[in-house]
Amino acid sequence: MLTLPNILTLSRIFTVPLLVALLWWPQWHVGYAIAFAVYCLMGITDYFDGYLARAQGTVSKLGVFLDPIADKIMVAAVILMLVGTHDIAGLHVIAALVILLREIMVSGLREFLAQLQVSMPVSRLAKWKTTLQLVALGALILGGALPNWPWVDAVGLACLWGAAVLTLVTGWDYLRVGLRHMDT
Repeated sequence: MLTLPNILTLSRIFTVPLLVALLWWPQWHVGYAIAFAVYCLMGITDYFDGYLARAQGTVSKLGVFLDPIADKIMVAAVILMLVGTHDIAGLHVIAALVILLREIMVSGLREFLAQLQVSMPVSRLAKWKTTLQLVALGALILGGALPNWPWVDAVGLACLWGAAVLTLVTGWDYLRVGLRHMDT
């Protein structure tokens, strides 16, 4: 149960409070720089936990369960902090909200379908959505560390909107699959 891949996944969950604390004071640019480094490290562990589990043949039910939860906790915490500190503000909050609502909807849908023993694999487009979303949040954190480089925030917000559009498309795709298994 406590394999290296599972420990890496758990480390992402346990690191979220540190990430939140570092983002708490938007005027503390060093905190944002450290938060960016922590965020990147969390992203690297996200890649390696799955890679190692498959390479070592240690894919576990705990890892399959925790990995998407760790991702969602990290993304939700960062989005909430960036909205709270106004790094995501105005109409850009809509893009952040679309991403959060889709995560909740897909999680609920997966839970519902699991009871029916129906698998809903991650689509290639959903992987692109996740990548764009992670780049967006990373750029927005980095933008807080580099306030004299406004283009970093602009890249982050553009990627956030791109992720929101892909979020709507993939969310609809997943919902269509789920609706086929629901009683009318």
